[in-house]
Amino acid sequence: MQKITPCLWFDDNVEEAVEFYTSTFKNSKLKATSHYGEASSKSSGKPKGAVMTMIFEVEGFEFLALNGGPHYKMTPAISFSVSSDDPDEIDELYKKLSNGGKVLMELGKYPFSEKYGWVNDRFGCSWQLNLAKREPKICPYLMFVGEQHGKAEEAIEYYISLFENSKIESMYKHGEESGETVGTVAHAIFALDGQEFMALDSDKKHDFNFTPGVSLMVNCIDQSEIDRFWSKLGDGGRESQCGWLDDKYGVSWQVVPAQLRDLVLSGNSDTAEPVMNALMKMVKLDLRVLQEAAGR
Repeated sequence: MQKITPCLWFDDNVEEAVEFYTSTFKNSKLKATSHYGEASSKSSGKPKGAVMTMIFEVEGFEFLALNGGPHYKMTPAISFSVSSDDPDEIDELYKKLSNGGKVLMELGKYPFSEKYGWVNDRFGCSWQLNLAKREPKICPYLMFVGEQHGKAEEAIEYYISLFENSKIESMYKHGEESGETVGTVAHAIFALDGQEFMALDSDKKHDFNFTPGVSLMVNCIDQSEIDRFWSKLGDGGRESQCGWLDDKYGVSWQVVPAQLRDLVLSGNSDTAEPVMNALMKMVKLDLRVLQEAAGR
């Protein structure tokens, strides 16, 4: 299981969105679907039986799609970098992802890439497309702007201190010629538990920042790990319900037991419903209580 799974928040169109992504990208598939039960329906206002979450995979990278409603929107503060050494694939992805969406940077040649484009798709998810031969093909890209500008390096160092098998792979700083604040991060690649991420700072005026529209779900092996990530990621941030929190940099996280997927997606409503009923009453998640709710 992927240690950190991005969660994308959709407004009652999650099935359409997942179908779009799995048909747009090669080597993609739907892995699991959950539905709103009585407890989660009452809490969310969604009809009982409506799709709640869908887990899907693109080029070996896993996403969780949440049918959450109008409360949060995805922003380019967290985008997804897509690399390919096939120029035709970049052209096709740009065409499909930009259709009905918004172009942030036109597809073309730039000093840092022979072919690059940045788009928000019609569902609001942001993608950076780059002609390059590299693995993984897809990785999350964090952009520190506004009140978070200048904090990218500090945040990266903080995150790698929390996750095992983590390191800064490369980091380049803005120089005087960049038009950005000198010494802030121009581009960084770092790994958290072996998963690759990218980040940068920008002092340009942007009308967005981090939101729960894209959150990062940490799949924890046991309660001790839940407790540690909840304490560390929540330090200086803001706790929410059902395992959600915003860290001190504004990035949204979900700290959950890895076993939750099996408990909720077992296909047994007699198990899933009491688990969700227990989960809805929690702030930090308690694995023992969730397992007891499932009769385990």
